Amino acid sequence: MKGVAITKMAQALDLKNMTPDMDLQDKYVTLPDINRPALQLTGYLEHFSAKRVQIIGYVEFTYLEHLEEEERNFAYERFISSKIPCVIFSRKTKPSEKMLELAYKYNVPTFYTNRTTTNLMAEVIRWLGVQLAPCISIHGVLVDVYGEGILITGESGIGKSEAALELIKRGHRLVSDDVVELRKVSDATLVGSAPDITRHFIELRGIGIINVKTLFGVESVKDTQSVDLVIKLEEWSRDKEYDRMGLNEEYIEYLGNKVVCHSLPIRPGRNLAVIVEAAAVNHRQKKMGYNAAEELYKRVQNNITRKG
Repeated sequence: MKGVAITKMAQALDLKNMTPDMDLQDKYVTLPDINRPALQLTGYLEHFSAKRVQIIGYVEFTYLEHLEEEERNFAYERFISSKIPCVIFSRKTKPSEKMLELAYKYNVPTFYTNRTTTNLMAEVIRWLGVQLAPCISIHGVLVDVYGEGILITGESGIGKSEAALELIKRGHRLVSDDVVELRKVSDATLVGSAPDITRHFIELRGIGIINVKTLFGVESVKDTQSVDLVIKLEEWSRDKEYDRMGLNEEYIEYLGNKVVCHSLPIRPGRNLAVIVEAAAVNHRQKKMGYNAAEELYKRVQNNITRKG
């Protein structure tokens, strides 16, 4: 994996390119971390994370300004010649002409933004954390139902896309159909999105490809969504025993993260969209501390105790 194109990062974070004549086609960021080169500007280059995005804030900039011109140029050249991916200057700081000359000399893209240093650091780390997170592609449909990310999986032709279409008609939002890209943003969070080529499209057997955004409007689609619940559709089997209480949660693992998973048997006449909506609301209630299955169990136990 090459990483994230610097041009993509600059566009997403609205960074002003101070080196517009530099060719950025083959320049990438490979680490989701940042570095403020305070010590490096003083000459301490041990343990320097040169592969990180470098951010120069007010403190670093004023330190350079207090140096004599020759010493300042030497300090900045020593820093920028370390094969760093790019430099971003935050609010109240802008690169001087000499700094830009050195940027061109060592082929280091240099950007400027009006954001405060703290805000910029948080935004860069957040954005790169998502873009560079471990990623896998799985077969399924991801929809946003009442704010819960519902990943619907199952064999081809079982009705995943049809269920998603009905959910969209009921006011919910499509994230991805057929192929879902899952990224591990943290040990507790998986974020799903659609591949660029299939974003906003749904395949319906017998009809073909439809554009959800065009048919139902921009409010019917969403670019990314955390995965909160997995619903696995499977053909109903008379010989299999299905969970009817829901006291014990089942989980499925993606990229080392466990997600609650419900196996949903499919039979003619079942309204999948309504069931998915109920599952989403029930999961939301559980996260808020209410469990209907446990309450029913307690009522049954209390009833048995009173009769005993």
